[in-house]
Amino acid sequence: MDLHTTYMGMKLKHPIIASASPLTEEVDNIKRMEDAGASAVVMFSLFEEQLQHESAAMEHFMSYGTNSFAEALSYFPAVEEYRAGPERYLDILRRASEAVDIPVIGSLNGITDEGWIDYAKNMEQAGAHGIELNIYYIPADINISGQEVEQRYVDIAKHVKASVSIPVAFKLSAYFSSVGHLAKQLDEAGADALVLFNRFWQPDFDIDQREIVHNLDLSRSGQIRLRLLWIALLYGRVKASLGATTGVYSHVEVIKYLMAGADAVMTTSALLKNGIAFLTTLHDQLKQWMEENEYSSVAQMKGSMSQQHVADPTAFERANYIKILESYKSSYAL
Repeated sequence: MDLHTTYMGMKLKHPIIASASPLTEEVDNIKRMEDAGASAVVMFSLFEEQLQHESAAMEHFMSYGTNSFAEALSYFPAVEEYRAGPERYLDILRRASEAVDIPVIGSLNGITDEGWIDYAKNMEQAGAHGIELNIYYIPADINISGQEVEQRYVDIAKHVKASVSIPVAFKLSAYFSSVGHLAKQLDEAGADALVLFNRFWQPDFDIDQREIVHNLDLSRSGQIRLRLLWIALLYGRVKASLGATTGVYSHVEVIKYLMAGADAVMTTSALLKNGIAFLTTLHDQLKQWMEENEYSSVAQMKGSMSQQHVADPTAFERANYIKILESYKSSYAL
């Protein structure tokens, strides 16, 4: 049985990747991930705020828009709260790349290309096999158009791709008027992979203290549906690899993502909940299911449920919405 896949131009022994998380802040954990069967590891993110901390750009970044939103500064953590600065990050990346045989992918998180180009180069020099750009941008300024937002992503893609020779992935959100059009633009700009989708932090309120609550809920398996939709729609329409992330708790989610057309499937929440050794479980479950269902390779499965290959392509579009409502009314009537 051939579990190999190609992601970002890198041949992986299987499609299951350990994605960015606090677990990858320790080299020993990355070694344990390799031992547990991860085909690649994405490092925890280096934030743009960390890169700009000692520059005048940081002051501009932190104060921009505060005339309109008096409490805007409180939304950003103090730089001292970050667990790893740029130099420590590169040291961990360097040691991890030397300690394991699987690809180690660096991760940059921010909203501009200021400083990213230099640190993308630094990550390459530190031994990163690839870089994942997590463009975490919430356009709170209502005067910014959707076209401007998309152009920001495309410009970053072009600048970073021109600065390094290793592959670059772009982790996107689903909050675009046309996800497909942006995917096409990034593909044309040279993106080696598109990772669908980032989960934007969304605030909660403490109604008694009247404070914004900063917490992060782990993903749930039910959240894979939006990812399945867009991976299935993009499969065969872009040259870039497709990476799936969010909601992977068992081999079932892995298989669904592969059938939609993903080249690689990433998991974080399951590892935080069940431990690093759960990677072995995911791998073994995937292999067993493929044997039981007579699949000889991941390639045979990949994209088999994409829009291009299903019997009813309209099932991914508006017609399916009507069918779902009708089926619910029918079951309710019983």
